[in-house]
This record gives sequence, C-alpha cells and structure tokens, in this order.
Amino acid sequence: MKRLAAVALWSVIAAAFIGPGTVTSCASSGAAFGPTLLWALTFSTLACLALQEAAARVTVTSGLTLGQALRRRFAGGVAGAAVTALVLGAVILGCAAYQAGNILGAVAGAALVVRVPGPWLALLVGGAAALVLGVGRVRGAVRVLSALVGVMGVAFLLTAVLVRPPLAELLRGALVPVVPAGGGLLALALVGTTVVPYNLFLGSGLAGGQRLGEVRFGLAVSVGLGGLVSMAILVVGAALPGEFSYHALADLLGGRLGGWARTLFAVGLFAAGFTSAITAPLAAALTARSLFGASGGWGEGEGRFRAVWTGVMAVGVGFGVAGVPPVPAIIAAQAFNGVLLPLVAAFLLVVVNDPEVVGEAGRNGAWSNAAMAVATAVAVLLGVTGMLRAVAWALSRPPPSPGVVVAVFLVVVAGVGVAVARAANVKRR
Repeated sequence: MKRLAAVALWSVIAAAFIGPGTVTSCASSGAAFGPTLLWALTFSTLACLALQEAAARVTVTSGLTLGQALRRRFAGGVAGAAVTALVLGAVILGCAAYQAGNILGAVAGAALVVRVPGPWLALLVGGAAALVLGVGRVRGAVRVLSALVGVMGVAFLLTAVLVRPPLAELLRGALVPVVPAGGGLLALALVGTTVVPYNLFLGSGLAGGQRLGEVRFGLAVSVGLGGLVSMAILVVGAALPGEFSYHALADLLGGRLGGWARTLFAVGLFAAGFTSAITAPLAAALTARSLFGASGGWGEGEGRFRAVWTGVMAVGVGFGVAGVPPVPAIIAAQAFNGVLLPLVAAFLLVVVNDPEVVGEAGRNGAWSNAAMAVATAVAVLLGVTGMLRAVAWALSRPPPSPGVVVAVFLVVVAGVGVAVARAANVKRR
C-alpha cells in the first residue's frame, strides 16, 4: 500500500509535464520526422528521473526545500544574490512561457467541441484557474483533471499500438541520437517539455516527510509511465497523413478508436491545459517563497505570493487574448525551457555534492553524479545550440559551426565542473 501511495503522490510530476506542450511537441516531432527524435524522449525521461530524485533527496536528507537549500549553499554576498536572482528568474520566466502554452492548449482543446471565440475562451480559462488558486481549491481540481489527462494518455497508448510502427525504426529512433535538418528546435522542445525546471521545486516540496526508498519507487513508476505516454504521442503523430494540427490528431484518434476518442482528446487536451494553468503559476509562487520566504508577505493569501502567480497567469491569458497561434507558441515555450534547464540542473548538481547542506547521507554517489553529469551536459549542449542558433537568426547570420558550439559547450561544462568540484571538497564546520 505504501508503494501505491508513493506512485499516487509522485504521479503529480508526470501529470505536470504531460500537458499541451507535450502533446504539441511530441505529435509535431512525429509528424515532421517520424520516430527519429524518440531518442530525445528517452534521454529526457531518464534525465527527469535523475534530477527529480536528486531534488527530492535534498529535502528528505536535509529537511530543506530545494529553494532553501540553494539559499543556504549560496548565502551571502553578491554571488549569493546573483544565484538567487538567476534561479528565480529562470523558474518564473519558464513558468510564464509554459503558462502561455497552457492557456493556448486549453483553448485549443475547448475549441474542438465548442464554438466560442478564442480570446473569450482564454479569458474564461484564465479566470477559472485564477479562481481555483484564489480560493485554495487546488488539490481537488488538479486530481480530477489529472484523471482525465491519464485517460487521454491511455487512448494515445492504445492508438500507438494500433498504428503498428516498425519495431526496428522505433528502436533506432529511441536509441540513436540524430538531429535531422530543421529538427533542432523540436529536439530541444522535447527535452524542455519533459524535464521541467519548476517541477524540481514542486517535487522537492512533495518529498517532505517521505522515505527515500518510497520516493525513488514512486518517481520511477510515475516518470517512466509519463515518458511512455510521451513516446506514444510521438508515434501517433508519425502516423498523421500530413502536417500536425489538433484537428488532424483528433480525427486520427477517432478513426482508430471511434468517435468517443475524438471527444476524449478534446476534453483531455483542455484538462491538461487547465491543470497546468493552475500548477505553473502556483509553482512560480512557491519557488519564490522558498527562495525569499524569510521575509514577510509570502503566505499563500498574502500580497507577494499572489503577485507572483497573478503575473504568470496574466502572461498566459495575454497570449490567449492576443490570438497567438498555439502550435508555434507552445513549441517555442518548450524550447525556451530547454535552454533554462541547464542553469537549474547545474545549481542542483552543486547542492547535492555539498555535505554542509545535505549531509554525508544525502551526497551524490559515483553513479548519481555520473547520471546527473550526463543529464546536465546534454542539456547544456542542447541549450547552447539553441541559444547560438537563436542569436544567429536574430542577427541574420548563418547557423554557428559545430566548432563554435563545441567551444562554448566546453567552457560552460568546465565552469560547472569547477563549481561541483569545489562543493565536493567542502568540509564540515
């Protein structure tokens, strides 16, 4: 029973990353490149498990949330203030980017079954999500809507089986890293939609009072299932006869499973967007409180806490009211979070190697360090590639050469390595 309870508790993490961004990024990747980018989901699922376990271990062994641990590790001086500002900025910006995709995804789901102008739907979704946050009924709403998202996930799994993709192609796509021409943004989006920076803070909060063995079991099952559903969505997307659209995806599900599956997809997409539209602003506010909670005004009903989640909510509603096309906006948001991920992962790697924060029992072992180092390094590589390409595009320059990408990557990795090595040599006072 304890293990079942652990799976139920940690399913929140899977539900948090299976949102409109996952549906859009995975189905778009499949429609554009077939199973070629499945490897990005294999990597991101394993990286999600490694990083979430580390964030939870910080809390289990130290009694501190991840934000509090970061504050203790980097406390004092200009460097401490800079780290706090960087982490908070990355998480809040990431949540705001996700929120735009959440609102747009919920609107897209609703638009499949009702005929209401998009801007009005965006206002309704944002207003309802703000009401749930304002009255404090978050857990009940998230549980009900997460159940609908889970049923939608089962529909994708069944459809992926019915599509019967060649097994050899699936294995090659899942295990051989290849970035086809024009696929860099989607590869980054697949990582950014699975390894969600704010989920590290959310998972740390969930770990309070838990046992490490139960945490690991619950994470392994829930994150593994979430990764499997994401892969199924990509496989279904690969079966689309043309370019990806929500209507095309709904028609494919309906054609394979019956008309009920089309309606289920619409309801599930709306539920995924609405659930995430509640959790993303809340996660931003909780992160801010964990980093600055020593001062007043951070209670759930107080001004600073409300100001953070209201600001994130306003960004998402603004994109919806403006009528921004959902698919490119959602993919861009996931890619943006993929760029921010290395920053949070690097600071987490430093914290879990510092015995003054997590104690000897909580420190990374050799295998944990290897897993986190690989996850962080690949995230850095994808993030550096994405940033350099974006800069080149903004300056109307050709894409950076592999040599430039590798040089920047090595500089960043060397900096992270030095910081981790220093943390690993810290002695108890």
